[in-house]
Amino acid sequence: MHRHNEVSVRQETEPGEKPEVQQPMPGDKPDVTDMIQQLGQTAVPTPGESNIYCLTIIGQIEGHLVLPPQNKTTKYEHLIPQLVAAEQNPKIEGLLIILNTVGGDVEAGLAIAEMIASLTKPTVTVVIGGGHSIGVPIAVASNYSLIAESATMTIHPIRMTGLVIGVPQTFEYIEKMQERVVRFVTSHSNITEQTFKELMFKTGELNRDIGTSVGGNDAVKYGLIDGVGGIGEGLLQLNSLIDSRRKTAQGGPKQ
Repeated sequence: MHRHNEVSVRQETEPGEKPEVQQPMPGDKPDVTDMIQQLGQTAVPTPGESNIYCLTIIGQIEGHLVLPPQNKTTKYEHLIPQLVAAEQNPKIEGLLIILNTVGGDVEAGLAIAEMIASLTKPTVTVVIGGGHSIGVPIAVASNYSLIAESATMTIHPIRMTGLVIGVPQTFEYIEKMQERVVRFVTSHSNITEQTFKELMFKTGELNRDIGTSVGGNDAVKYGLIDGVGGIGEGLLQLNSLIDSRRKTAQGGPKQ
């Protein structure tokens, strides 16, 4: 009996023997997979190697109503906690926001734009592909905005979907909401209110529609976007803003 125990111990501690590896249980998913499925991100802002957090806004911006499952959407209730986490994380020094959106819910888009504008950390937006409709306020909400040369931004009046009551109050509500968008865009970019409204109400530019589709170079010419560029230029600009913020925090010269 005693020898049998010795043999058992010797077998368990045999040199060169591979330790038993515990296999994952069926259905187990890594945290990264959950993040990709839920937020479209590989990670939320947590202490890590990079001091820059990349936020993507793609597809249609989903507001108070859930869109069909086949629609590629960005849910504003997912972006809000990410922006709050990035703001309060001391390891994150700047945010790079990538846009390729067709627009979407007006109030949800304005909420995202206001949150980006209210961040104390440096922010740079890069429009890749398109920054249409309510994506325009989001694109200009950062400290510095860039647009790819081939990208476009569609500027048009606000649309209403669903039940619309045909009374003056309804149209007054639409007009006030539209003024909120105009006021935000003109206060966070170099475009004038007159030019922006001319682009918004222009006819003949869009087939069977009202508004204007603005290309990359034209967006810069109108003063809507700060410069033409992509990811590389965006990171260079963001790092420059971060360096300026560091110098200011250390009591250096203010720009």
